Amino acid sequence: MPSPAQMIFLAALPIIGMYVYFSTWFRDYFSPTWNPPLLPQVKIAQGLIVGTVLDHGFPAPIDAFMGLPYAEAPIGQRRFRRAVPLPRSNRTIKAQAYGPICPGKQLLSGKSAPNSEDCMTVNIFRQKPTTDERLVPVAVYIHGGAFNRGSSMMHNTGSMVGWSESPFIGISFNYRIGGLGFLPSKLTYEEDIVNIGLHDQVVMLQWVQNNIEAFGGDKNDVTIFGLSAGAHSIGHHILNYKEGVTPLFHKAVIESGAPTSRAVHPYDAQVHEDQFALFVSEAGCVDVPRDSITSCLRSQPEKVVVAASTAVFDQYNPSLRWAFQPVIDNEIIHQCPINAWASGKWHQVPIMTGHVTNEGTYYVPASTTNGEDFTSFWNVLLPHYTTEDLDTIDALYPDPAVDETYKDTRDLQAIRVGPQFKRVEASYAHYAYVCPVRQTADIASSFQEPPVYVFHWALNKTVKGGANHGDNMYYEGFQDEITSISEAQREVSGKYHAYVTSFITQGDPNAIQGRFADRPKWEKYNRKSEGVMTFGKGNDERAGGTGVGIAAQMLGSEWVKKECDFWWKKSHDTEE
Repeated sequence: MPSPAQMIFLAALPIIGMYVYFSTWFRDYFSPTWNPPLLPQVKIAQGLIVGTVLDHGFPAPIDAFMGLPYAEAPIGQRRFRRAVPLPRSNRTIKAQAYGPICPGKQLLSGKSAPNSEDCMTVNIFRQKPTTDERLVPVAVYIHGGAFNRGSSMMHNTGSMVGWSESPFIGISFNYRIGGLGFLPSKLTYEEDIVNIGLHDQVVMLQWVQNNIEAFGGDKNDVTIFGLSAGAHSIGHHILNYKEGVTPLFHKAVIESGAPTSRAVHPYDAQVHEDQFALFVSEAGCVDVPRDSITSCLRSQPEKVVVAASTAVFDQYNPSLRWAFQPVIDNEIIHQCPINAWASGKWHQVPIMTGHVTNEGTYYVPASTTNGEDFTSFWNVLLPHYTTEDLDTIDALYPDPAVDETYKDTRDLQAIRVGPQFKRVEASYAHYAYVCPVRQTADIASSFQEPPVYVFHWALNKTVKGGANHGDNMYYEGFQDEITSISEAQREVSGKYHAYVTSFITQGDPNAIQGRFADRPKWEKYNRKSEGVMTFGKGNDERAGGTGVGIAAQMLGSEWVKKECDFWWKKSHDTEE
């Protein structure tokens, strides 16, 4: 029989074991070589990457590698310089949470995270690897935000991957925005630092080519997809054609954006020179010699440069003549985008593109009251337009005082808009988004062999905005905050998610049937049929109504045809 001392020792063994286990776990967790065996690990050139597992109600948990650097931190003397790839390393890198977001004018509410110039990070989501060694398709999300806001956190890429019925690797990442990412002028062009944010995107796509096979992804089957500024960016990458150069992507999903959207000026356009001068002044570098301006900007504290960027954006935001935009740089954007289309030379890849009904609600002045306000808005936004041009816009979007087309019968006081809000919203939506999207579809479907698919998002989300810019992004991931609203919302989200993930994985939105096999066939777009997949038409549940509408249906594209004819003709008329 054990002695009393032995019995005490035996009773203490479990406690001793727990102490040893947890002390070892804490030691290893906070160790530079921390490497728990149950978490997903991938070895690439920059080190051993240790991710985490997400289980948010998906059919099965997914692997996530988040906040992983893909380039050297653009801080200090690397500020206002092109991104530099990371060196080889034997480090162990914990990649389990989103990294800081790039500093900008963050106007949209949502998830928050610290802002830092050290923001060049990527997030990789994948379904759990199987014994099948086949590499899976890859989709890289480029976030939107007017090139002045936004981050990789905006898009629920993990949910999109987790619910996909065919596996793929989903990627989101940060790129520099605002004055730190897009600072056009004669001086910055001479120093080879315009369109830095677009160059960040290229470095990211190169990182994918160099590393994604280690995660199980097929570098020869990469889709780039994105919304708004992300979609504009994708358009620029498609048009960045160089003879004999293989593109870094193979399919594209272009949502509410196009290379011809809004305006792409030369780097030395007067509006950009004015904005640059204001930025330099706000940053405290106005009194230094010209050849020392960028050195001065690099030496200023981050908060000073970010405040300068915000001040310039705020000054130009009411007119929608936004500061810090991509420009013609003769490297990524070689010429006016409509001329690039006209050249017939672009990366001919399968394209899915589309727009929402009310693209302009977040941007146009809500208080637009009369015809003078309407004309003034356009005169300020497009100062190079002639009186005849403005008269044509006035006729295409008739004054509700004399025509019923844009007469607003809602309670204007309740939704806080002026009598001509509906009119100015429609005109800006068509100019900036709807018609450029249709233009991409029209040109690409007419002159390339790979297919083009077009959608129209019509689900009415709010009383004021209708189908707002960016609404479809939340449905794309089949995420719980949408699918739990109602069965009709779940159906719209499910069918949209099924089409997009089928396109990503198969190049055809109809290829994968799965849980939404009853969705209608999405026909290819061409000038003869002009078929458009329309989502949520007649659904106004979220705007307080009772209509559930039709989740998905193929319709024609006669909507805004005459308006787009005008805007297409004006594509060549750019402000210098």
